[in-house]
Amino acid sequence: MAPPELSLDQRRQLIDVQQRFEAWRVADKAFRESNKGSMTWKRVNGKEYLYRIVNRYTQKSLGPRTAETEKLKEDYMSSRTSQRARVTKMRKGLEMTAPVNRAMGLARVPRTAANVLRALDEDGLLGDGLFVVGTHALYAYEAKSGVIFEPDLLATRDLDLLADVRSRLVLAIDEKKRSGILASIRRTDKSFEVQGDLFRAVNADGYFVDLIRPMLKDEGAAGEYELGGLVPVGVDGLKWLVNAPRFDATVIGEDGLPVWMSCIDPRAFALHKYWVSTRDSRDPLKKHRDAVQASAVASVAQLLGLRFDTKELSSLPADLVANWRKIVRQS
Repeated sequence: MAPPELSLDQRRQLIDVQQRFEAWRVADKAFRESNKGSMTWKRVNGKEYLYRIVNRYTQKSLGPRTAETEKLKEDYMSSRTSQRARVTKMRKGLEMTAPVNRAMGLARVPRTAANVLRALDEDGLLGDGLFVVGTHALYAYEAKSGVIFEPDLLATRDLDLLADVRSRLVLAIDEKKRSGILASIRRTDKSFEVQGDLFRAVNADGYFVDLIRPMLKDEGAAGEYELGGLVPVGVDGLKWLVNAPRFDATVIGEDGLPVWMSCIDPRAFALHKYWVSTRDSRDPLKKHRDAVQASAVASVAQLLGLRFDTKELSSLPADLVANWRKIVRQS
């Protein structure tokens, strides 16, 4: 039986919200990037100087107080006020759509997951070394395809994040100095604490955020990849996914507000889930759900016009890609 799909009204509303959100997200990131810190006067040896202060470590003198530097500060403050007003107006427009999104059944992503993903996106980590790979990725596939997955396929109490521990993510964390993944997560809920295994943060409600990475050939000799308070655990088969195409989508959280998600391509998700379902080491209770998820997502990939026989899936085993039709036929 084919899964239900969004109605024309739901699709129209979702597309409108996605377009508004994408415009706000670009404007907000540009505003925050160009207006880091402040511009202020500082007295040095009895004279006033204009300083551009980015943070406690980065401060630059723009010259002594003159008509030119006064104009420079005035223009900076005027531009900052104007940009802030524009971003705020766009944000309020999105907030006004939230009750409508909820009433129309578009608010799909669990609140805790939505808040965590927003924080990671705001901090420039999501999509720059961190990707959603678990069940929550299905919300992104829904938003792009218009298909609505059955609740049994979506029910989960954890958010799985794949860390690409190659230089890009590690550098992104290093640049933040005192910040990182855990700091972003805890900004949404201070009850999140790291468990003894170090790859998992758990809040007071028992919601998990797991950080995983591809397993290395010699795990015993592997050094720890400390990424801002969490240490990703190696999992077999994830090397395929870290090299697979990316898939981005704007989804709607339970609060009715949009969320940007960066995930793994649905074809790679389906093939990997199918492979996991065939593993002897896999929990028998999870095997059937893995197989059903694989089938559902493979069908959505077809609906999106994504081909399983392209070179884009070269990171996955060729025999696994060749058997994609078997995955779709599963029940």
